Amino acid sequence: MSRSSDRMALLRARRKRGLRYVGIEVRDAEVSELVIRGFLAEQDRHTTLAIRDGLHRFLDVTLAQFRRAL
Repeated sequence: MSRSSDRMALLRARRKRGLRYVGIEVRDAEVSELVIRGFLAEQDRHTTLAIRDGLHRFLDVTLAQFRRAL
């Protein structure tokens, strides 16, 4: 498969699971805050996938709290 068809296949697979890809830059201070708040282990602070997972946990908890407050 070509690179463009690989990207399209990934896009379709994500959409099928209800996901969107959003590339963002994360500040060192934000990574530190994830560690402080327990969403990211200190030893994983330089691992991209661990940071992504920590951000997912943060969003899940924060948005759940917001929904409960409504």
